[in-house]
Amino acid sequence: MRRITLSQWRHLALASLCIPLGLLAKQRHPVVPEWISHNFAGAIYVMWWCFLAHALLPRTKATTVAAWVLAATCVIEFAQLWHPPFLTSLRATLPGRLVLGNSFAWDDFPFYFAGAAVSWLVSSRNTAPG
Repeated sequence: MRRITLSQWRHLALASLCIPLGLLAKQRHPVVPEWISHNFAGAIYVMWWCFLAHALLPRTKATTVAAWVLAATCVIEFAQLWHPPFLTSLRATLPGRLVLGNSFAWDDFPFYFAGAAVSWLVSSRNTAPG
């Protein structure tokens, strides 16, 4: 059995931190405009997937992880325009809404790119062996 490296632990910790931050970002805040808090959760969503991917695939380059997660997130966003019965029933559940979303929005894309950039920046400096 392979030992978990310090880098993997760090990425797991970062992914774990993203969960409450993402849920908090989805809440309404009286001093933060709704579109910022709602869309900021999209950046955290991308960061969570990137950090999780680095924890599970520690030898994968930060650029590769960020690019794949960004591409998958964009595909998921476009899939929100598609409403077959199986996706509609998945989106009716909390996990389905959290992972798949339920409404397409162009203004989500800059936040996805920002989340990928931040996770790339953090992960490219956090993938040293050990």
